[in-house]
Amino acid sequence: MNNIEHGYLKLLHDILSNGTKKQDRTGTGTVSTFGRQIRHDMKLGFPLLTTKKMPFKTIVTELLWFLRGDTNIKFLHDNGCHIWDGDYEKSGRTDGELGPIYGHQWRDWGSRYETNHILGTKTKRKPGVDQIQKLIQELQAKPDSRRLMVSAWNVEELDQMTLPPCHYGFQIYTRELNVKERVAEYEKLGYVKNIDPLDWAPKRAISLMWNQRSVDTPLGLPFNIASYGLLLEIIATATNMVPDELIGNLGDCHIYSNQIDGVKEQLTRQPLTLPKLTINTEFWPTETGEAGLGAIDAAAVFDGFSDDAYCKCFFEDLQLENYESHPAIKFPLSN
Repeated sequence: MNNIEHGYLKLLHDILSNGTKKQDRTGTGTVSTFGRQIRHDMKLGFPLLTTKKMPFKTIVTELLWFLRGDTNIKFLHDNGCHIWDGDYEKSGRTDGELGPIYGHQWRDWGSRYETNHILGTKTKRKPGVDQIQKLIQELQAKPDSRRLMVSAWNVEELDQMTLPPCHYGFQIYTRELNVKERVAEYEKLGYVKNIDPLDWAPKRAISLMWNQRSVDTPLGLPFNIASYGLLLEIIATATNMVPDELIGNLGDCHIYSNQIDGVKEQLTRQPLTLPKLTINTEFWPTETGEAGLGAIDAAAVFDGFSDDAYCKCFFEDLQLENYESHPAIKFPLSN
């Protein structure tokens, strides 16, 4: 069963049936519920919704933008992604910057810069915390830690952000695979049969849970599901673990009043089989320093995102297989 999509459609129905009409900062008006959870077993396929066509490249582009630590809209535009245009235009900025949003908090929390307005340059005077690298280091050294967390909710800097983070943090959890699970992974990966599978196969399964305060359920949530599913796949591949469960804890789950007709249309559609995501690691950096030889260097994988050429190659490393969907539904975006 396509469990993520059945759960998602159930949430849409729940909001329409049990939600409360509320006003909001955009002036559009919503139907809203509070405190829901959505879960997905990653073994059942990559969580890209099928009851409407989803733009996978746009989702990948935004996630790479976060992982770069980037907060300038240029990278998005260079790669054909325009989902932040409305927030940027509303901000009144002209320099391409959206403030210290997700990427900054993930990769450079707490840093301080001095700006030379004459030369148009910025100089770092206080280093920040790279939460992604700290997560990878902790994950490899202490995989049972209960502190495997990344936060974007920097209270001190909220008023500097074009939009305060909707999905404001995520947590990683791992568990040891049993022998049967490890042998299954060995066989799936097709390693040479005369080598002990327990020396090669992944030893752990890895899950990701994200927390979200504000959920544009028809438009934003499908992006969030796929984006965190992709992040889980990337972290799992870099650390030689098996993607296990994806969980979203959702606060204010709403449908804007101008989205209701589209939601009703989507609820008439039957989910299709989920696609499969294949990641080619042939050219990923390794601990030997030579691509394709030795264990993947997880730290180097995430450091590489700062390079445009590396990101371009990374797009090609991600192959979405057998994605079939119903036609797109054009949901209005309220900024």
